[in-house]
Amino acid sequence: MAQKLTILDIAKLAGVGKSTVSRVLTQDPRVKPATREKVEQVIRESGYVPSKSAQSMRGGTSKVIGVVVSRLDSPSENKAVRGILAVIYAAGYDAVIMESQFSAAKTREHLAVLEKRNVDGVIVFGFSGFDDTILDGFAQRAVVIAVDTDSVSSVSYDNKGMIHLAMQQLSEQGLTHISYIGVDPADRTTGLFRLDAYLEACRERHIEPCYQTGELSYESAYKLTDKVLNAQTQAIVCASDTLAMGVAKRLQEIQRTEVVVSGVGATDLLSFMFPNTFSIDPGYFEAGQRAAHLLFQHLQQGAPVTHLTQQACTLL
Repeated sequence: MAQKLTILDIAKLAGVGKSTVSRVLTQDPRVKPATREKVEQVIRESGYVPSKSAQSMRGGTSKVIGVVVSRLDSPSENKAVRGILAVIYAAGYDAVIMESQFSAAKTREHLAVLEKRNVDGVIVFGFSGFDDTILDGFAQRAVVIAVDTDSVSSVSYDNKGMIHLAMQQLSEQGLTHISYIGVDPADRTTGLFRLDAYLEACRERHIEPCYQTGELSYESAYKLTDKVLNAQTQAIVCASDTLAMGVAKRLQEIQRTEVVVSGVGATDLLSFMFPNTFSIDPGYFEAGQRAAHLLFQHLQQGAPVTHLTQQACTLL
């Protein structure tokens, strides 16, 4: 098998410097027409295929999008990432995926690395306390998912609408004793907004609220179940499918499977493992697609800062 040519090989064959070949590959207008033609002829005759890194030199497009997720083990973020990848792969782009672990400092570090790699743009998953000024270096080449922003385009979720849908579904079944297990309100989106929606729905339906908040984990919800459960409890609304699984597990153990459990996330495993459950689909996959399309609008058309809200739409 013939050895693959490098950019240095092309430079030697064309009788020019390596930097000149790089300028030709990135369509740098400073290259003389005669020199450009000589280099392009060598490229054509040799069948050389430039690497992504060569294309990205001297300010050229790298055809790479940076994606910074909050945590790699998040089912919701993984669904959104699949939506992102579906769009960028179809457009001929690659992705570099990094994890912020809900840390502003780590997010800055990742963005600095991505900027040095000359990625075309970034999609960042926000978190409580996220400051969009951290993206100033990317100007109109960034989109944030999951939180509202000021200076950067964003795709957020209808956190209140998700819980209102769950409460509506339960009310239509004639259930009136509905408890809630959520996340610490310090988390504005999954925590505060979804808890507020539960309390609003209780007021609208004249239901006595009964709720607890804790960590976003199976174990936390499992332990909190007994605190929101009494003889009259007919249903427990959960801020996420992760919490719903912890609640359903506890109800199964104490033989209270008549209690309906709802979650958020459209996780197939929830209804598969626990029959008396349902889940709201927030549109995570669709939000990822919309974020990628919005980023391309910025890159290709110079679109203005735009804020979109992904509506919860499906009951499973």
